[in-house]
Amino acid sequence: MNLLLLSNSTQHGRGYLDHALDTVTAFLPTGARLAFVPYALADHDTYTARVRDALEPTGIAVHGVHEHTDPVAALEAADAVFIGGGNSFRLLGALYRTGLREAVAGAVGAGLPYMGASAGTNMAAPTLRTTNDMPIVQPPSFETLGLVPFQINPHYLDPDPASTHKGETREERLTEFLEENDVPVLGLREGSWLRVEGGTAHVEGARPARLFTRDAAPRELAPGSDVSHLLTTEPRFDAPTR
Repeated sequence: MNLLLLSNSTQHGRGYLDHALDTVTAFLPTGARLAFVPYALADHDTYTARVRDALEPTGIAVHGVHEHTDPVAALEAADAVFIGGGNSFRLLGALYRTGLREAVAGAVGAGLPYMGASAGTNMAAPTLRTTNDMPIVQPPSFETLGLVPFQINPHYLDPDPASTHKGETREERLTEFLEENDVPVLGLREGSWLRVEGGTAHVEGARPARLFTRDAAPRELAPGSDVSHLLTTEPRFDAPTR
């Protein structure tokens, strides 16, 4: 697998992908034809134009899969694929509807570079179960692409000790997930990402990640941390995913 999984595509005070642009351009093949999957947002044309504006000055040709009558054929013609952020439920429903869920998983397994941001990073995990998003649509299944065998929580937020809000913290929600499912969850804070190359995986970016496992305290993972052991995870979901 050749994966770049970003927590976020936009950092406060910066343009689209600016905070990770050097990493993104180093990851994508030189002069790549990039298949962009915009289905996590409703306005596919505007979303694709935003990605195009960010990446085409670097020599990357961005092609929205929705611009083609056959999205799977658009994927097959690409040198890499990027699935952008937005609503994870809407995105997954569209991947099923277009046939891209199976097509992307197969192509990436065969070596196609995969970049995800936010909802697109959620898609790399086995299931949708650790997304932060509201289920605005009902996909046929919670099964995502399964490019890695553990769960990811993009946009991970630490508890604010000064907050008077009484709702669940992100840590509490992930703890609840682990009460029902025995599979690690990697919390990616804003400005961080996961890089997977073959059998190795590393936390990268400007901030540490946070690793949650059942019956253990969460662990902080500094940028540069080797998390390759997560690639050999054998997840157990206590309820069927179909």
